[in-house]
Amino acid sequence: MTPARTMRTGWRLALTAARVTAAAVAVTRLSGAARAADPVTATAPAGTGDGSRGTISIVIPARDEAERIGPLLDAIVGSPGVAEVLVVDDRSRDDTARIASDAGATVIAGSPLPDGWAGKAWALQQGIERAHGDWVVTLDADVRPDRRLPTAVVQRAQAEGFEVLTVAGRFECPTPATRWLHASMLTTLVYRFGPPGTDTLPARTMANGQCMTLHRARFLAAGGMARVADAVVEDIALARSLAIDGVSVGFLDASDLLTVRMFESFPDTWSGWGRSLALPGVERAARQLVDLGVVVLAQAAPLPRLLSRRGDLLDVGLVAIRLGTLVGTRSAYDRNDAAYWLSPLADVGSSVAIARGIARRGRQTWRGRTYA
Repeated sequence: MTPARTMRTGWRLALTAARVTAAAVAVTRLSGAARAADPVTATAPAGTGDGSRGTISIVIPARDEAERIGPLLDAIVGSPGVAEVLVVDDRSRDDTARIASDAGATVIAGSPLPDGWAGKAWALQQGIERAHGDWVVTLDADVRPDRRLPTAVVQRAQAEGFEVLTVAGRFECPTPATRWLHASMLTTLVYRFGPPGTDTLPARTMANGQCMTLHRARFLAAGGMARVADAVVEDIALARSLAIDGVSVGFLDASDLLTVRMFESFPDTWSGWGRSLALPGVERAARQLVDLGVVVLAQAAPLPRLLSRRGDLLDVGLVAIRLGTLVGTRSAYDRNDAAYWLSPLADVGSSVAIARGIARRGRQTWRGRTYA
């Protein structure tokens, strides 16, 4: 056997070993769906009546959200169990404050951003400090909650003993192209971390900052948002920081009670979610690369390999698993049309988005502010 042929054989064996390893890791993570905790519903868990729930404050960080905040306030102001709705107007340049006040919310004029703080973390800290409720539920301006959501998430946190609970909602993607890309990007998170409601190591804890539930006094005593003051991906950074310190942190599905409209178009999805999909500042570079390898080898590559007639039985199995994930994540979307079911064709692009996020260095601009 010639040296060149020996080298090619070695590369093929190494690639096969990497593919098998990635497949095993992916299957282990995806299998967590069978053991996932029940989703949050409007039915109170046993043993959590109104008397044990305590008062609830809603805190909404808002910067230039005049076009999106109205529907959220219509749903949440005056909802059952909510004592107050606080909107932290993070120095908006539009009518966010007026719209919030007209809707019945209490508007807090955000103070200037201190050195070392990211905008959302600072807005949340101000709102949580000013809240009066025993429990605080934070909501992003792009969410559309069921009116029963606040009491449901607080009752679930109490029932499970969570100090902090974040929940995943159902996504509203307004265009087929957006649904096609978004569903693929969402699946990369499942391949890397497993579905909501599964047990993970503290350093691998996941979260969704669009809806956080926390016990106000204990959260502030643990340092509040100052723990992750400079984090751009503040929700996951916060969850991991608390979990590593032994705080009980939960991440559950609540798609029956929460709808989210994050992006309006394909370019918005690509640039907006692509900015944070690699979890910059949260994951170490080595871990990012390992997880990218799992996504590329177990999620993105098998279908192109089969379509190019270079696939094998491992690819067949991995494509079958990928199609199965579509069944598992369909409840995460308001529409399951052809664009959704064809989203595996976007997996290569989603891999590229993660790789771009890993490779990106230097400062980033978000909502008119620049961060390291």
